[in-house]
Amino acid sequence: MFDFDQYLGFLAFLTILTIGFWLMIFLLTFVIPYWVFGASIERFKEIQAEKKAKRNGNI
Repeated sequence: MFDFDQYLGFLAFLTILTIGFWLMIFLLTFVIPYWVFGASIERFKEIQAEKKAKRNGNI
């Protein structure tokens, strides 16, 4: 059915497809939420520091 080089090409295609699939799953479930959540926390801390500096500066 397949020649040996076609078989290797098919295996390479399946390997790349599988790696891409699991990379997308990993990015969508861990990396992107971690990045968004961390950035939100940092922004919240900056806002709190600005409010504290403003409050201490006005007194």
